[in-house]
Amino acid sequence: MAKAIWSAPPTDSFDVSPSASRCEAAPSSEGASTSARKVILTNVGHSFDRTGEDMLFRHLTMTLLPQHVYALTGPSGSGKSTLLSIIAGWVTPVTGSVERVDCGRVCWVLQNPHGVARRSAIDHVALPFIARGERRRDAEMHAMELLEAFGLRALADKPFRDLSGGEAQRLMLARGVASHAGLLLVDEPTAQLDLNTAATVNEHLHNLSMSGAIVVVATHDPRTRDACTDLIDLRDWQSEEEHHEVSAQ
Repeated sequence: MAKAIWSAPPTDSFDVSPSASRCEAAPSSEGASTSARKVILTNVGHSFDRTGEDMLFRHLTMTLLPQHVYALTGPSGSGKSTLLSIIAGWVTPVTGSVERVDCGRVCWVLQNPHGVARRSAIDHVALPFIARGERRRDAEMHAMELLEAFGLRALADKPFRDLSGGEAQRLMLARGVASHAGLLLVDEPTAQLDLNTAATVNEHLHNLSMSGAIVVVATHDPRTRDACTDLIDLRDWQSEEEHHEVSAQ
């Protein structure tokens, strides 16, 4: 079960498929040690109210580390997607600061899995490796390893249009790992799935950090929450009370 964090704790890129995921550039960190990688949020707060009185969250202080999968939870409208954008550097918080250290690529996996209908599953995952200059044979070997990790090896040659919802979502997660992102953001990965199909996705969430990425998963699904290693509950950051930082273990 995920452990609560009370105060825990973007490189050359390519778009591997419109609507399926979003990978954007940041200073390159190819070859950088993942031990130095981190995202430091200090007293972060945000509001869409110009007066700053109606805050979505406030006093959010935490350090996000590699090889963790953080479940970002909270009721609808609490600011989960907004916080993902702040962590990515695409939105500037109203208060506080965010420091991204050696994060490299930032990749966002959307909740609706859209791929190229006639292209095979292995092609979807091999493309990021090919885009980084690997030979086709090597790219397919690495893609097959990721398909195995996400329970899709037997479906490698299956066209995207023939995948089930859960299979398609797991494929998008595998491709997110293939993007070699240092910071991988996943928005509601099971929102469009039935309970049984969602369970197959949750079963493989822990593999998202296998490449050393910092992974944050926004979700309202308690099963997804429990499949992650750490918990950030925005309900704990909606009062005036300030929290003292406790780094993830």
